[in-house]
Amino acid sequence: MKKIATTFIATLLTMATLFGVNKTGTMAAKFLSINVGSRAVSMGGAYTAIAGDASAMYWNPAGLSYHQTRAVYFNHANWIADIAFDYFGVTVPINSSQTLGLNITSVSMADMEVTRYGNEDTGETFSAADYAFGITYAINITDRFSIGFNGKYIQEIIANNYAHGAALDIGTLFTTPWGFRLGTSISNFGPKMKMTGDDLLVAVDVDETIDGNNESVTGLLSTEAFDLPLNLRVGVSDDLLLGKVGRITWAFDVNNPNDNTMNVNAGVELGLFNNIFVIRAGANSLFIDEREKELAFGCGINPPDIYNKSLHIDYSFETLTHLGDTHQFSIYLSY
Repeated sequence: MKKIATTFIATLLTMATLFGVNKTGTMAAKFLSINVGSRAVSMGGAYTAIAGDASAMYWNPAGLSYHQTRAVYFNHANWIADIAFDYFGVTVPINSSQTLGLNITSVSMADMEVTRYGNEDTGETFSAADYAFGITYAINITDRFSIGFNGKYIQEIIANNYAHGAALDIGTLFTTPWGFRLGTSISNFGPKMKMTGDDLLVAVDVDETIDGNNESVTGLLSTEAFDLPLNLRVGVSDDLLLGKVGRITWAFDVNNPNDNTMNVNAGVELGLFNNIFVIRAGANSLFIDEREKELAFGCGINPPDIYNKSLHIDYSFETLTHLGDTHQFSIYLSY
């Protein structure tokens, strides 16, 4: 099994090397890089080897197979510039080793006014939104090793223009003989996306130097296709028991995105009173020069189960260098 895990990790590293180049600020569907889940965000995004709830469909689909109860997960973020970021997930176990999941990611904002050069007050408005619809399958190959896949349909919309595409996430999770967990995932592996739509249709005068020609020929503006934000994650985590006081979970993730330099996420979680109350802290994008994401903090409440139903409520607060702070709230119900 160790050989299988090593081979798979080597394959992911090779794929990231082949398809990952530095193209900062030139990716399509960049909303797919927004971290999902209050627990994960408050741990600085160091979640690849921890993911076991419904947010695993974003971080590491393999973690879903360890979750053997039906669950509903909702996450909302007051993101930058009055943008709303939402994530919804549902998981259903097939049997003791296989699990299916459905997830929806959305980015939305209020309508904006149309402005044109020389005419700032047009009275017109337009909207913009991004969506991703995913389906996940995860399976335990052994009691220590699992693998998962998340396929998703992606759409970006602005005014009367849109781009759509598809991508695949692949992940593995391995509980080592030494107790710590090793997780790997590659996210957003798919073809390029290109914007199209009615707003790209314009009237064209083929030759303005010729009198009497047709000045109403319709032309289509050509747009460039852009890569998806491919990212390879390798994470490690472990638990330290503190007797009757509680436990400490630490985690590190190494990220290799195709639109930035390699970086590290680090986080820690302290569970108290049998994990009824949880405190978290983390740092995101370490070793990136002039990084935007800085520190994150959060807490969670896990009330005792009622009729075999578990409720988890989490909150996270993340500081950004130039774009202000962000807040996320998550509600997770398993039954």
